[in-house]
Amino acid sequence: MLPLCFGEATKVSHYLLDADKTYIAKCILGSVTTTGDADGEVIATKPVALLNKQQLLKLLSAFTGIQQQTPPMYSALKHNGRPLYEYARKGIEIERKSRQITIFDIKLLNYSFATVKESFIEIQVHCSKGTYIRTLCEDIGQTLGCGAYISALRRIQSGPFSISQCVTLDQLNEYDESSAKMPLDSLLLATDSAIENFPKVSLNESQYDLINHGHSIDCSINLSSEPGSNYRLYYHETLTALAILTEERQLKPKRLLFL
Repeated sequence: MLPLCFGEATKVSHYLLDADKTYIAKCILGSVTTTGDADGEVIATKPVALLNKQQLLKLLSAFTGIQQQTPPMYSALKHNGRPLYEYARKGIEIERKSRQITIFDIKLLNYSFATVKESFIEIQVHCSKGTYIRTLCEDIGQTLGCGAYISALRRIQSGPFSISQCVTLDQLNEYDESSAKMPLDSLLLATDSAIENFPKVSLNESQYDLINHGHSIDCSINLSSEPGSNYRLYYHETLTALAILTEERQLKPKRLLFL
């Protein structure tokens, strides 16, 4: 799934980029590929130890929590303005810095230890931004001592949005921009649906005027909020701005929206 933002909604897009994600991944055990996925060339195979469900759950639990992860070479991260995968395709290895990620939860959905080619685990991973599931899969294989690569990956949640809210390309083709019966606009969600976790503040006319001219306003509500917390501001029930709480307990406009 991929959330798309249009018009003024692009002003909240970075919150979605920074949001947690959930994936379903299938990891093939017993083989290592050049790319870490099924598109790469198999460069090593090893026997797969037979594990039961409890052993697998214990193994996966060790990969949860805050940790350091090194991005793979076959990724879109930039080095000198070029994505790493361009260097990787030329056989050039670039040193990458590890980054802090958080894996909140890993669920074991399915597994099999039938043969080398059919041994796999299917997992559901809830993680922070910047997490590479391909690398997680490889790390699991390394811990098992047999190697692994990812053969299938599907994002099922991005921030506040789930796969159940998605529209497929086939469904899009059924809509007609000029049709009154099935207009494309009917598929759009409200901009604030992407930031519903931010506290809501309703503005009076004088506050709206100050915010609309880039000025901060005094705020005595939600005193337990930490400075730097994000707020969504409304005027006449219309989202009009995003603001940040300052050390002085004021709401400082961060983004103005014209919806």
